[in-house]
Amino acid sequence: MRYDDHILKIYRNSFRNNWDLPALTDYGSQEVMTYADLARRIARLHLFYRQMGLKPGDHVALLGKNSTSWVVMFIGTITYGATIVPILADFNPHDAQHIVNHSDARVLFVNSSIWETLEFEEMPELKAAVSLEMRQILAERETEGHQMPSRIIRNLTRKFKATYPKGFRREDVVYPEIDAENTAVLNYTSGTTGDPKGAILPHSCFTAAIDAHHTRLSSLSDKDTAMCFLPLSHIFEKAWTYFALDRGIRVYVNRDPREIQTTIREVHPTCMCAVPRFWEKAYAAINDKMQRMKPLSRWMCRRALKVGSRRNLDYVRLGRPVPRMLELQYRFFNKRVFKKVQRIMGIEHGNIFPTAGAPLSNSITAFFRSMGVPIVIGYGLSETTATVSCFPYVDYEIGTVGTPLDIIDVKIGPDNEILVKGPTVMRGYYNKPADTEAAFTADGYFRTGDAGYFDGSGALVLTERIKDLFKTSNGKYIAPQAIESRLGEDKYIEQVAVIGDNRKFVTAIIVPAIEAIKEYASSKKISYRSLEDLVDNPRIKELIADRIEALQEGLASFEKIKRFTLLSKEFTMESGELTNTLKIRRPVINRHYASQIEAMYAY
Repeated sequence: MRYDDHILKIYRNSFRNNWDLPALTDYGSQEVMTYADLARRIARLHLFYRQMGLKPGDHVALLGKNSTSWVVMFIGTITYGATIVPILADFNPHDAQHIVNHSDARVLFVNSSIWETLEFEEMPELKAAVSLEMRQILAERETEGHQMPSRIIRNLTRKFKATYPKGFRREDVVYPEIDAENTAVLNYTSGTTGDPKGAILPHSCFTAAIDAHHTRLSSLSDKDTAMCFLPLSHIFEKAWTYFALDRGIRVYVNRDPREIQTTIREVHPTCMCAVPRFWEKAYAAINDKMQRMKPLSRWMCRRALKVGSRRNLDYVRLGRPVPRMLELQYRFFNKRVFKKVQRIMGIEHGNIFPTAGAPLSNSITAFFRSMGVPIVIGYGLSETTATVSCFPYVDYEIGTVGTPLDIIDVKIGPDNEILVKGPTVMRGYYNKPADTEAAFTADGYFRTGDAGYFDGSGALVLTERIKDLFKTSNGKYIAPQAIESRLGEDKYIEQVAVIGDNRKFVTAIIVPAIEAIKEYASSKKISYRSLEDLVDNPRIKELIADRIEALQEGLASFEKIKRFTLLSKEFTMESGELTNTLKIRRPVINRHYASQIEAMYAY
């Protein structure tokens, strides 16, 4: 099936239809950008491109942290008919420059602070580097027959007014007619292994994805408010944000990930995509709060969760009528317990909260669903324009990643690999013919690299990233993500990397939740001089060991963690230990902590 429409028409219609509605706001800023304002800024960018001699089909790189300017440059580039190349802000300079060069980008929009880490001379095909807010030209090269970008910037306001003497109006939103198979985005992966590869995503991939989400997520409208806090360079947040703008939704852009909890409490989003770690931390915090309650309050919370589970999981989930008495009980507990918790989190008006990027445990999913929090578990990849499958509104199965979108054909191949075909699947990797050939089966299915199966209801169940599976020296296969997900539920455990490939038994590198163990140390009168001293304390190690033992209940003996090492600092994207969806990069972890790993197997 081919989608002959292109994303330019989608945004033209959205801008015209939602002209006076709020579109974008940088959290913490007083500026509210309406859809009209967004269209005007895009028109200025188009004028800048024309003056530079940029042609439709040319490649433009975008390297920066989340901001409304990032969104303007993204949409502005694809509505010009050029190809955008988003680059993760946390890529190291070498990888960022490699992507700029490999993608054949002619212009780079970049945060000034990031630009200071790059070398213009190492990117010889670039015509110009421009600050993300278009306030200055950071570097430029003279091109025969065209003005220098710095001169264009100086004269842009005057030129804009001359081009639109009556002011930029609704009817001035006109974009070129292009083929739907023209490339809209080169989306470079930041996978857990290997060099970044540029997935070729034409306009038809995005129009197909947006159309499919209109069908699957029909409750969203211009009455909703979205929160954007995952990196916009990642396909999950990118696809979600541009779907929201198609629906006339107001999007708040969070610029500092460290402020996300405060941001959510002040914005009160109705929709927001997140990774499992967000919900794991919220779950741990709520459970900790419950444990500190007086007995009567704790009993009331547990009773509320039982009622919520019966109502939302046994009836609402399956589309069955809720018995009157159960509904009355739920309304009582919803008002007295659930809404209070939701208001503290800032999610009391939740419509839909898509969650993907890694496994979220069944118990956490059921917990929040019982509370009436509309977590929607899904599955997707950069190469599939995000969503392959997700929960439907009813008849979803906890423990699955939902059912495939109607336009997606999914089958299970050798080694239980999930294979995908459909109009949202990339056309290949840019300038990597061998990788492209290896990525597809002979009959045209994309090899996801993930293992899974369909359950009896037709829902897709993920079991493991195939490359993450390892075998112990005694021949037992281990799925590390499943173990890591279990341990991530605990309030004392922040991050886990399970180790054991070709080893006698399973071990783990663990980052404890520092504030939680500090509080524990205070309550137990454990003295320490530094964080390193704290995590090395025998009583802290004993605490973590006890937590691991409890969380591993039900696992086979060969799957259980036998030894562990505690770290005093987190895995980070800056160090290369995490991807931009907070998944660990195992080869990097194994390399960075080789001595600690060897020590765990030395005795």
